[in-house]
Amino acid sequence: MAATTKNAEPKAEAGAQEGARSVPKPGPRKRPDNAPEVLTGAQAIVRSLELLGVTDVFGLPGGTILPTYDPLMDSERIRHILVRHEQGAGHAAEGYAAATGKLGVCIATSGPGATNLITAIADANMDSVPLLAITGQQASTLLGTDAFQEADIVGMTLPVSKHSFLVTRTEDIPQAIMSAHYIATTGRPGPVLVDITKDVQAGKAPFEWPQAPQLPGYKPTVKPHLKQIREAASLIEKAKRPVFYIGGGVIRSGAHEQLKALAEATHIPVATTLMARGAFPDSHPQHIGMPGMHGTVSAVAAFQKSDLLIAVGSRFDDRVTGDLDSFAPKAKIIHADIDPAEIGKNRPVDVPIVGDAGEVLTELLRELEANHAQALENDRPRWWKTLNAWKETYPLGYEPNEIGLCDPQYVIGRISALSGPEAVYVAGVGQHQMWASQFVDYERPNSWVNSGGLGTMGYSVPAAMGAKVGEPDRTVWAIDGDGCFQMTNQELATCMINNIPIKVAIINNSSLGMVRQWQTLFYDGRYSNTELNTGHDSIRVPDFVKLGEAYGCLALRVERNEDVDAAIEQALATNDRPVVIDFTVPADAMVWPMVAAGVSNDEIQYARNLRPDFAGEEEEEGQE
Repeated sequence: MAATTKNAEPKAEAGAQEGARSVPKPGPRKRPDNAPEVLTGAQAIVRSLELLGVTDVFGLPGGTILPTYDPLMDSERIRHILVRHEQGAGHAAEGYAAATGKLGVCIATSGPGATNLITAIADANMDSVPLLAITGQQASTLLGTDAFQEADIVGMTLPVSKHSFLVTRTEDIPQAIMSAHYIATTGRPGPVLVDITKDVQAGKAPFEWPQAPQLPGYKPTVKPHLKQIREAASLIEKAKRPVFYIGGGVIRSGAHEQLKALAEATHIPVATTLMARGAFPDSHPQHIGMPGMHGTVSAVAAFQKSDLLIAVGSRFDDRVTGDLDSFAPKAKIIHADIDPAEIGKNRPVDVPIVGDAGEVLTELLRELEANHAQALENDRPRWWKTLNAWKETYPLGYEPNEIGLCDPQYVIGRISALSGPEAVYVAGVGQHQMWASQFVDYERPNSWVNSGGLGTMGYSVPAAMGAKVGEPDRTVWAIDGDGCFQMTNQELATCMINNIPIKVAIINNSSLGMVRQWQTLFYDGRYSNTELNTGHDSIRVPDFVKLGEAYGCLALRVERNEDVDAAIEQALATNDRPVVIDFTVPADAMVWPMVAAGVSNDEIQYARNLRPDFAGEEEEEGQE
């Protein structure tokens, strides 16, 4: 196979899907003379996707991918959803994958079509989302000539994809598609690009479905080393203040049941990061909240006072650790990840464990039950006394505004209460994202979809569209900001035309809210270029109600808390078209708690200029 790749051995990375999905191995269709069926390259692309079980793709045609769109029209197994912008196709495929755990697929033409996918590819790479991006490319004879709409998309995506292929022979298409699927969905999931030249799509070759991917250097470590498991179990038995630090890899692995079993057996508190919301039920008494910049006081403090962090499928990223040198200063570290490159990357580790999250958690419980029974008998009363005091003293909350507008926290809390834990909640990036991570109750994995690592504005609407396609029987909310919404709201047309009835809650503070919050706190209230003029006391350009109606949506505006429930209930009762609700909120609403960027987590503020008092806990800690 002629291919340009990111590296000779695609990296085995964190958070594999539960049990790498087997690659279908049906025999190729044969002609009466028992010879393989001859297909065009375009037909081979469609046939390969069908054999891999793909049922939904998101895309936008153009010149160099047109050969593939012709047989795609005849497929009885694959539904193609025509988006209004290629970035929307990429985010829709991400939302589909994040909500279902299956591969998301997007298609674009060469040049600007392909480059418009890069943001979604980079986003999927940072958040470990299994994504297959298929792009058309200029004819192989024109490569390197600066032909019309020629762009080196393989080269451009090398730093932001898990793997990239350039296919220049028609007979190589089945192997390339199968291998891309396998790489994207195993090990640490991630995006894979397959760039296929136009002449290869038009050419003909016998279609021979491979028996297996040809990837001799790609062997993700799934089973953890038992020596490391034994060392980790020994640390758990000795620890007085352990905490589970759970990252998105647990969700990608489908390891939530194993996590719950181990946590309950050991009586150890569980903190779930932004990417892991729903991996452990919010209602569970052992859940202490979300750590990080806008995490709960109980989770942030637990990390700082812990003597053992058991990190599973997490990255020790800056939004969790704050100032790295002062992060969890007294804690030993167990770090389990399927991507060995993540282990020790940011924080030295005492016990590294390479393996799938589900396998690691299962083996840890087995080892503790067999050889460390005392660890399971210790219900850690002093540690829980401290933790429960923090949870009771510093719960999530907010001060109602004084100007009579909707409180964003109230709006999101009511969306959660009325929609329930079986819904899917998709956020953009900014204040509304943080409020949605805080005030929605997450009880199951894959119910929370957001752009965590890259922080992509404009993610919410197309990702919600993809989630709804993948989970048509679930209510899907796009909780968006007025800034994010203006970046990709054209996909409402896609939703309307394709009967994808998502519900959009715009938390409209008439500004780039998170940027404004930082300007308030760190730039003396100098609001440079953050006013958007979409909300209260502004000229409302655009008017989101009129815009929603122009797209055929049910569109509402809500300006008072007392009208919130009625609007949400109307949205929940409307399933024949998308719904857009413009919730007008104050520009001065802020996200709390907060740890300022780059400072110690010890400096967490519960509200503006209010820090928790840990003096009593420190005194008790010293007595242990």
